[in-house]
Amino acid sequence: MSYLIPSGRRASPDTDAPLRFGVPGMAHPLLAPAEWGELLRADVPVDWVVLGSGAMAAPGASGGPGARPDPYCLPAVARLRDAGVRLLGHLDLKFGERPFEELLGEAQRYLNWYKVDGFSLDACPTGPAALPTVRRAVSALRTLRERARVVLVHGAHPCAGYAELADQLVTFRGPWSAYRWSQVAEWTADHPPERFCHLVYGVPRAHLDEALRIARWQGAGTIYFTDRTDRDEADPWEVMPGYWDEIVSRIGPGVSE
Repeated sequence: MSYLIPSGRRASPDTDAPLRFGVPGMAHPLLAPAEWGELLRADVPVDWVVLGSGAMAAPGASGGPGARPDPYCLPAVARLRDAGVRLLGHLDLKFGERPFEELLGEAQRYLNWYKVDGFSLDACPTGPAALPTVRRAVSALRTLRERARVVLVHGAHPCAGYAELADQLVTFRGPWSAYRWSQVAEWTADHPPERFCHLVYGVPRAHLDEALRIARWQGAGTIYFTDRTDRDEADPWEVMPGYWDEIVSRIGPGVSE
C-alpha cells in the first residue's frame, strides 16, 4: 500500500516509540468545558495544545489572541499550564504574506496574556523560495521567548530545509481519504519521529488501527485523529472524536504496538 515506506526510507521504523497528541484546536472553553477538562487527565499524553485557532477562538472571532485577554480562556489556560501541558499560540503566516510586525505583535500578546510555551505557525509555505522569510519569523519569535517551541504547520511535506528551522513540522493535515494513500518524503528518515506531526480528520473507528500504523510507519511522533469531518464547513477539530477514550487507551502511557 502507498503508506508503506518508499525506497530510501528507514527499513525498520520504531513502532514502539510512544505517540503523543497535538491538539490543533477545540471549541472555546465557554462552549466546550468538557473537552478542555479531558486534556487534564493523567493518562492523556499531550505534546501540545494550540490556543487561538479558529475553533478555539472566542465566539465570533476569527482566531489569534484577540484585542484583549479572554476572561473565559484565562482560567482554562492556567489549568492546562499548571498540569504541565505545553501551550502554543496560533499564528497565521498566510504562506509568507503576513506583515512581519503584525505577526510579532500577536506573538507578544500570547506571551503577555497566556504565557505560551511557543507558537504554531499555520499556513506555512513548503517551497525553498520562502525559507528566508520563515527563518526570519522563527528567529524573531525565539527572541521573544527563550527556548520557544515552534511548530510549522505545512499540511504537506515541505522541502527538507524547513526541518532546520523548527522543533516540529506538521507534514500532513487533511482527510482520511487522502491520508490512507499518502506517502512520506524520504528526507524525513534523517530525523526522529518527534520532529513530525500528522493531523487527520474523518478517520472511521474501524480504521483507527490502520491510521496509527500509517503514522508510525511514516515516522510521526505526534498525531491527532478524529472521526469528525469538515462537512457543511464544520471545523473537525472543535469537538473531540467519538472514540476519544479508545484512542487514548491505545497510545496512552506505557502503550505500544
